Amino acid sequence: MYAIVEIAGQQFKVSKDLKVYVHRLTNEEGSKVSFDKVLLLDDNGSVTLGAPAIEGASVEAKVLQHLKGDKVIVFKKKRRKGYKKRNGHRQYLTQILIEGIVATGAKKVAPKAEAVKAEAKAPKAEKLVEAVEAVEEKAPKAPKAKKAGDDLVIIEGIGPKASEALVAAGIDTFAKLAAASAEELKAILDASTSKVQHLDPTTWAQQAQLAADGKMDELKQLQDELNGGKAV
Repeated sequence: MYAIVEIAGQQFKVSKDLKVYVHRLTNEEGSKVSFDKVLLLDDNGSVTLGAPAIEGASVEAKVLQHLKGDKVIVFKKKRRKGYKKRNGHRQYLTQILIEGIVATGAKKVAPKAEAVKAEAKAPKAEKLVEAVEAVEEKAPKAPKAKKAGDDLVIIEGIGPKASEALVAAGIDTFAKLAAASAEELKAILDASTSKVQHLDPTTWAQQAQLAADGKMDELKQLQDELNGGKAV
C-alpha cells in the first residue's frame, strides 16, 4: 500500500517504514506528526483519488531528526560585464519515518461517473472559449507602447548602474551616446552617486555609433577586441 501525500508544499510517494527528507518542520524530534493532504491511495491495486485530497485519509509519521542538506553552489556571471557572484546554500530539512497510512473514511471515485461529468462539461467549455474568442476579435486592439530609449547595456563597459546614470543625464539613445565626448561621459559618471567612477568611457561613443547605424556584426567584432569596454 502506498500514498501520494503533500508535505510542506511538496508531494511524496510514501509507504510504511519509508524514511523521507522534507522541508524543515516545526515539530520536535521524536514527536508524532500526521499529514491529511493525501492525494492518492493505492491499496493492492485499488486506487482512490482525491478531489484534491481524500476525505478521512492521512499519513502518520515520526520526526527522526532536523538537519541541513548538502551545500549547493549558486554562481552567476554576466558575459563582458565584469559581474561575478558566488553564493552557497544549505537547505534546512527534516527526516521523518512513515509509520502508517490511514484510509478510513476514504471515498472512491467512480471512473464512469467522472467521465460522464467531464463529457457534460466539455461542450460548455468549448462554447465559452468560442464566445471569448469572438469578443477578442471584435474588441479594438490597444496599440503597443513604444520603447523609450535604447538599451545602453549592450555597449561594452556599461552596466545597469552606469546606464541609469546616463539616462538620468538625458543620454538614453545610442545616437545621443555617440554624440557625447569621453570627457562629458566621464563627468556624468563622476557626478553619479552609484559606484561607476572607475569606468572608462573612451570607446562608448564608437560602439554607440555602430549600434545606432544597425551594424551589430561590426559592434560584436569590436567588442571582442575590448576588455571591459577598454581598448587592449
